Amino acid sequence: MQLDIRNYYEVLLMEILSDEGLLDELPESYLADLACITLNQLPVRYIHHLVDTYFYEDLNEQEQMRREIYHALEKSRAFLKSKLIKDDKTAV
Repeated sequence: MQLDIRNYYEVLLMEILSDEGLLDELPESYLADLACITLNQLPVRYIHHLVDTYFYEDLNEQEQMRREIYHALEKSRAFLKSKLIKDDKTAV
C-alpha cells in the first residue's frame, strides 16, 4: 500500500529553491545534497493534502516555517561550500 503523504518542509523547500532560480542553476547532485542537508536540520511535518495546510495553518506559522528553511538553507550552502573548498585543496 502506498500512502500519499509528504513532508511539508520538503514542499516549501522546493518552492523556495524554484523561486530563487536554484533548480535551474545548480547541478542535480548538488541540489540533492543541499536539500538533504537542509531538511535534516528541520522538523518533520507530514501532510496528506497540500490544500489542508492552507486551510488549517495561519500565515504567521507558514512565514515562520519559511524563515526556518531559509536559515537552514544558508547553513547548508555554507557547509557545502566549505566542503568543496576543502576537497579542492586536498586534490591539489
